[in-house]
Amino acid sequence: MSDRKSLIVYLERLAAALERLAPLAPAKADFSQAEAFVWQTSPEAFLPVPRVNRQPLELLKGIDRAAEQLLDNTRRFAEGLPANNALLWGARGMGKSSLVKAAQAEVRRSLGLGRGKGRPDLKLVEIHREDIAALPQCLAHLRAAPDRFIVFCDDLSFDKDDTSYKSLKAVLEGGIEGRPDNVVFYATSNRRHLMPRDMMENERSTAINPSEAVEEKVSLSDRFGLWLGFHNATQDEYLAMVHGYAAHHRLKVAPDDLKREALEWSITRGARSGRVAWQFIQDLAGRLGHKLNA
Repeated sequence: MSDRKSLIVYLERLAAALERLAPLAPAKADFSQAEAFVWQTSPEAFLPVPRVNRQPLELLKGIDRAAEQLLDNTRRFAEGLPANNALLWGARGMGKSSLVKAAQAEVRRSLGLGRGKGRPDLKLVEIHREDIAALPQCLAHLRAAPDRFIVFCDDLSFDKDDTSYKSLKAVLEGGIEGRPDNVVFYATSNRRHLMPRDMMENERSTAINPSEAVEEKVSLSDRFGLWLGFHNATQDEYLAMVHGYAAHHRLKVAPDDLKREALEWSITRGARSGRVAWQFIQDLAGRLGHKLNA
C-alpha cells in the first residue's frame, strides 16, 4: 500500500513539473486597449502603444500623390471594401513610415472610428523585420478579431541566405488560407524589390536557369498591389517642410533666418528630406528653449 501511495505522490509531482515546463497558452488579445500595437513573438502578445509616434498628415510635404493613393486604399479597407497590400519604397527620410501612421490616424478621424458606435475600428499593428517568420501566427490572432488591421513592417528587406521572404510571400498571396479579409499589409523599404542588387545578380550568375532564380526574388514585390515611390526632395519641398514644422510648433524665428539656417543644416547633412527637416526643427527648438507640441 505504501508503495502505491508513493507512486501516486511521485506521479502527481511529475505531472505538476510537466505543467510548469509546458508553455502557457497565449492570452487572448484585447484590442480595445489602444489604437496601435506591437507584435511580440515570445511569448505571443500584442503590446498596446499608449501614444503613437506620428506627425500630422498635413505636415508631410512633397509626397502628395503617394499620400492620396495610400489614403484612398486605407479608407476603402476601413470601410470593408477590397484594398491592396502596399509597398512604400524609395529615398531615405522622405516620410514613408510617417505616411503609414498618419494615414491610419486620418482615416480613423474622417470615418469617426474608435468612438464606440459598434463599427469595426482600424488598428495599426507593427511587426519587426526579424519577426516576419512569425507573421502567420500574428495573422491567426487577427483573423478572429472584430476590428480591421494594418500590419506594418518598417524598413523591410532581405539579405543573402534569408529565406523568411518565402513565408511572407505565402501569407500575402497564394497560401491556402491567404490574407485575412480584415488585414492589409503595409511595408516600407529603401529597395523597390526588397533584395539587394548584388544578391539578385549573384542569383543570375550561379543559377542553372538565371531568369527563374531572379523571378523568385522579384516575385515578392509583386505580392504588393500598390507600389508608392518616394524620391529625394527638392530645395523648395525641403523648405516647405521646415516652414510647416516651424509654424505648427509656433517657433518664433524670422523667415529669412529660418531659410538660411535650414539650408545650412541640409548642406552639412548632405541631404534634403523630411527627416533632415525634422532634425533641424528639433535642434532649432532646443536652441530657442521652446518645447515642441505633442
